[in-house]
Amino acid sequence: MKSKAAVKRIIDKLKGRYPDALCSLQYKKDYELLFAVRLSAQCTDERVNQVTPALYARFPTLESFAQADPAEVGQYIHSCGFYNGKARDIVACAQKLLSEYGGKVPGTMEELTGLPGVGRKTANLILGDVFGQEAYVCDTHCIRITGRLGLTDGTKDPLQAERQLRLVIPPKESSDFCHRMVLFGREVCTARSPKCEGCPLSADCDTFRKSKKKDT
Repeated sequence: MKSKAAVKRIIDKLKGRYPDALCSLQYKKDYELLFAVRLSAQCTDERVNQVTPALYARFPTLESFAQADPAEVGQYIHSCGFYNGKARDIVACAQKLLSEYGGKVPGTMEELTGLPGVGRKTANLILGDVFGQEAYVCDTHCIRITGRLGLTDGTKDPLQAERQLRLVIPPKESSDFCHRMVLFGREVCTARSPKCEGCPLSADCDTFRKSKKKDT
């Protein structure tokens, strides 16, 4: 397990590089973020951001989503992939938010994961961005990079990665840390051909250290 000093160095360097740590999905209302995350499954955030303005213009309220025909919703989100299932989930989620939560996005893991199409990754993102709570969003970037760094044991399982990160990343840093993982994964620690030389985290990266030992 990483030392507290190493973890702090990693967090501080990421803060310096990405001070804002903003979610790349664009939204104005809490439920819009919920829906946008559902659309981002197996799709890029960039594509989702291209699709949602027209979607939210056509269905400007939660009530309009709840009354929508999933087939019509699907027409607006077609380019996001798996649009039939995503459309059904969005309409069903809107209906449940209205019928059980008074039109408000709930603020607990149990309630969020009880919504159609909402898993732990989505729930964690909502808890962090909307409610400012402890939140470990273990997407592909986070899982890949924390495994390379040695913050986790390299597991590919999101739940196991989340559990391991809870042991090393301070709760108050958790949400922003995960957002920075996404930004860092796109820019530096890419899935293929990571830019290890010159990486600001290389001094505390297990993978980089092992590669250097092999070279010597």
